[in-house]
Amino acid sequence: MKIILLTAAIAFVGVGAHAASKGSGNPVHGKQVFARCAACHSVGQGARAGIGPSLNGIVGRKAGTAPGYRYSSAMRNSGATWDAATLASFLQAPSKVVPGTRMTFQGLSSPKDRADVIAYLSQFAADGGSKK
Repeated sequence: MKIILLTAAIAFVGVGAHAASKGSGNPVHGKQVFARCAACHSVGQGARAGIGPSLNGIVGRKAGTAPGYRYSSAMRNSGATWDAATLASFLQAPSKVVPGTRMTFQGLSSPKDRADVIAYLSQFAADGGSKK
């Protein structure tokens, strides 16, 4: 019986991680996780570049192109476009995805947290308004 329960638990966790990586994140929880990012980044009406660029409209944007921020050459020349999969990889290990980035954040180890932050950021248009 214990083996069956353990197997079911492992399967459930695996399905949850897979679902999170496929963009089914929770934007409410993503806002909470984004608090870790808010020391350097902002979103929403009136968001501006600071230590890092504003993340308004990041989903679908070419890396290194947000106005008002001076990016590293590594980011400008990365060729990345921030779709959900690329963001998930970057949020897990920024310096591995874009070697030479100035972003010193170590990354989010939880696939659920990454999916939730992406769901939260996906709500914002380039002007900081809601995409909905």
